[in-house]
Amino acid sequence: MKEFVLIFRTNVNPGFKPSEEQIQQMMTSWMAWMAGIEAKGQMVNKGTRLGISNAKVVMPCNVVTNGPFTEVKEFINGYTVVKTNSIDEAVKIAKECPIVKGGGGSVEVRAAVSSEDNS
Repeated sequence: MKEFVLIFRTNVNPGFKPSEEQIQQMMTSWMAWMAGIEAKGQMVNKGTRLGISNAKVVMPCNVVTNGPFTEVKEFINGYTVVKTNSIDEAVKIAKECPIVKGGGGSVEVRAAVSSEDNS
């Protein structure tokens, strides 16, 4: 089996203020989705959410900027690592993610490669 990183991206929408009920519903959906991956033995690393309010970007020549950039329309919200036989199976898992099914975001699927693999 191969490992794939699911990178969760959300759209920036500063005016969106979900109700407590909407937040609870999303969390319930998210936890059920994660539990399903675990139940199938496909979870490698649950990952974590990534903060946006206190971030920096380090660039060449010792340039450090605040980030994420305000002109970006979406940002990386977190990640999870799963194991499947193919990228198509990992995409199938990603298609069921609550962030895709009504959460206003997308999931990028990338193979985790070893240092010997240059693909």
